[in-house]
Amino acid sequence: MKKLLAGLLAGIMALGLLTGCTSSSGAETDGKYRIGIVQPVDHPSLNRSRDSIVEELERLGMGDQVEITMDNANGDMNLLQSIIQNLIGEEVDIIVAIATPAAQAALSSTADIPIVFAAVSNPVEAGLVKDPSSPEGNVTGVSNSIPVQDIIELSKVLTPQVQTYGFLYNSSEINSAASIENTKAYCDAQGIPYKEVTITSTADIQQAVASLAGEVDAYFTPNDNMVASAMATYSQIATEAGLPIYVGADSMVADGGLATVGIDYNLLGEQTGRMIGRIINGEAIGDNPVETVSEYANVINVEIAERLNISIPHELEDGFVKVGN
Repeated sequence: MKKLLAGLLAGIMALGLLTGCTSSSGAETDGKYRIGIVQPVDHPSLNRSRDSIVEELERLGMGDQVEITMDNANGDMNLLQSIIQNLIGEEVDIIVAIATPAAQAALSSTADIPIVFAAVSNPVEAGLVKDPSSPEGNVTGVSNSIPVQDIIELSKVLTPQVQTYGFLYNSSEINSAASIENTKAYCDAQGIPYKEVTITSTADIQQAVASLAGEVDAYFTPNDNMVASAMATYSQIATEAGLPIYVGADSMVADGGLATVGIDYNLLGEQTGRMIGRIINGEAIGDNPVETVSEYANVINVEIAERLNISIPHELEDGFVKVGN
């Protein structure tokens, strides 16, 4: 129900607020602060962040102060750049860029309009900021860096039989590549074997999952936008092979992963919304250090666990949200 209400709220605000725009020049309308929200692709994690940003601005009492335009590129990076250019042409007061590609496209297009990102795992590696504690340009935001060590440790408790992990991710996503490098470093230090396979489109998912099926005991995918948009296929093939998937986001568990200690995208959106609110109230970008998500989600998909004949240990009964039942 909460998810439905969030979606309805976002849609109502997008439609209602957009009708308030009276000129194509982008001049401020009725003294309202104009916000452009852009994301590279449509999938549950990013959508929940977007909706929670809007909800948080409402909770802060700013619903009547802002006009919000929303758009997503549906995976087309050329379209993403065009969306950003359109927002600049409309003279928005702030660009809210959800996920790394959107934030990079925004930064490459303007050095003047404030940019607040959400769901960027590695803002330094992505070239968005040099010093997260003191943003020097027009960009800040909330990072969704994941605790890869905690996820691997969870897998040892939930599936102690796992010996070799299969890493599946889109290597062109900086957030995914950086998370995998962190995971490799941890596994190397612990003597944990792994294999990896990368994809360049969702059409690669089926073959990639199948290619690892006979060589690994479990899969791991970080908060990867491309993979998250194809979790149904990923989960079906992995489950048929009798293998669990550990992931970096709660929505990816709900869509067929086994478990995570990962990102709650509702909380991420709320945290981003509060930062946007401070900037609307006059705070400078430089006065808002890059934040990391304040709380991680502990989630297990009990339906997937049952299909894989995995018993949930007693120590995981408390403190974990159970989905899929």
